[in-house]
Amino acid sequence: MKSTKQKIIDLADELIRTRGYNAFSYADIAAQLHIKNAAIHYHFPIKADLGISVLEHEMAAMRAAWQQWAALPEDEQLQKFMHTFGIKSKEAKICLMGSLTPDYITFTAAMQEKVEQMCAEIIQWLTQVLQRGREKKRVMYEGRPYDRALLVIASLQSSLLLSRVMGAQAFGQISQQLLQDLRP
Repeated sequence: MKSTKQKIIDLADELIRTRGYNAFSYADIAAQLHIKNAAIHYHFPIKADLGISVLEHEMAAMRAAWQQWAALPEDEQLQKFMHTFGIKSKEAKICLMGSLTPDYITFTAAMQEKVEQMCAEIIQWLTQVLQRGREKKRVMYEGRPYDRALLVIASLQSSLLLSRVMGAQAFGQISQQLLQDLRP
C-alpha cells in the first residue's frame, strides 16, 4: 500500500501532466485523496517542495529506464524512449518537461533549478544515445548530436500537445517520422 506522501506525489504528477502546475492547488489534491490540506503541508510545506519531489521521482524512474535500456542498440533505446512518450499520449497526458517549461518563470529558484536539471539530463542522455548510434551506424542524421537531441525532444513535446487536440494518432505520426528520419 502506498504511503500518503507517495499518493500526494503521484496525484500531483498526474495533475501537472493533465492540467499544468499552476492549475491545481493543495485543495484539489486534498479533495481527491480525502485528506486535509494540513496532511499535504506536513510533507510539502510549500507547493515547490511538492513539485521538486515530483521531478525527483520522475528522474529516478527515467534513470532506471535508461539503465535497463543501456545494453540495447541505440536505435532500440530511441524507440523505447519514444514509447514512454506514447504511453503519455494515450493517457491524454504530456511529459513533465513539456508541462513545466511554460510555467518556468513562475517557479521558485529551487524548482527552476530542478526543472533545468531534468531538461539537461534528458537532453544529455539523448545526445549520447544519438552520438553512439551514429558512430555504430545504428542511426543517421545531419548536424551535431546535441542539436538533433533538441530537435527530437521538441518534436516529442509538440506531438503530445497536438495529441490533445488531434488525437493520439498525431503522436504516432510524428514519432514514426522521427524514427524514420533517423534510420541509416
